[in-house]
Amino acid sequence: MSGLRLGVSLQPRWPAGDGRGAVRAAGVAERLGFDHVAVGNRVLESGFGLDADPLVLLAAVAGATSRVRLLTSVLVVPYYRAVVMANQVATLDVVSGGRLILGVGTGWNPAEFTAVGVPAGERGVRTDDHLGAARALWASRPAEFEGRFTQLRGARLGVAPVSAGGPPVWVGGHSAAALRRVVRYGDGWYGTGVDAAEVAGVRRRLGELAEDAERFAVAAAVFLTPPGVEAVVEAPGRPLGGARVSAGSVVHELGELAEAGLSDCTLWFPVAGEQVERATEWVAAEVMPQLG
Repeated sequence: MSGLRLGVSLQPRWPAGDGRGAVRAAGVAERLGFDHVAVGNRVLESGFGLDADPLVLLAAVAGATSRVRLLTSVLVVPYYRAVVMANQVATLDVVSGGRLILGVGTGWNPAEFTAVGVPAGERGVRTDDHLGAARALWASRPAEFEGRFTQLRGARLGVAPVSAGGPPVWVGGHSAAALRRVVRYGDGWYGTGVDAAEVAGVRRRLGELAEDAERFAVAAAVFLTPPGVEAVVEAPGRPLGGARVSAGSVVHELGELAEAGLSDCTLWFPVAGEQVERATEWVAAEVMPQLG
């Protein structure tokens, strides 16, 4: 189980506008030895967590840390113009020294699609278009690309990423289209609230789609409320440890996930912002030593 990398989501219910709390929590996670910190993507108030732009917030985190990796969990690709997204991502890759992992998804919220002026029914084809264009821009100067929404003719991106070919891309989603997107544009798959059977199933399906399926990371976010820390929202999906969470139960489930092929696990604490550091410290003290 020593190969399983643990990260922390910076997405709890922080007080309105308290991005500084998230940056501080990222510093704590780095000090305690976590592999990565993660930020989701919302453009309208959700009442569920920190509704910040992930690229902006992670830029602040990059300036306050030196080692921990930075994960968008996930960036809703069709909300952005392809070239703008590619340049923003490359910029964050540069300022973080190559620590960015670009977790991406197609999105789901009809209200947000209406607000940004993008038809929700086009989210899949726009995601494919934008990822293809971004990949071309990160890999070649000048870049050529012919897509449904993006056409590039000898384009030179404003900032070249420091990561060869751009940062690693983890694609979210369980559908057949999402897994084909992993194979075509991604370096890994990113799920939510999975169990060992689901992880094994994703690995099997990737193997059916790609001969070199072993090269794809299989990562996921899971939800955990440590003992003695009050949850302030009901965690979606399947919570780690169940109703009777203990260090032993968490270690056992993480072991099953790792055995099934999970390489990276993001812990999402559905707690008030001021309790995030306490939850992070509990995992570092009680869980991580047992992971080897």
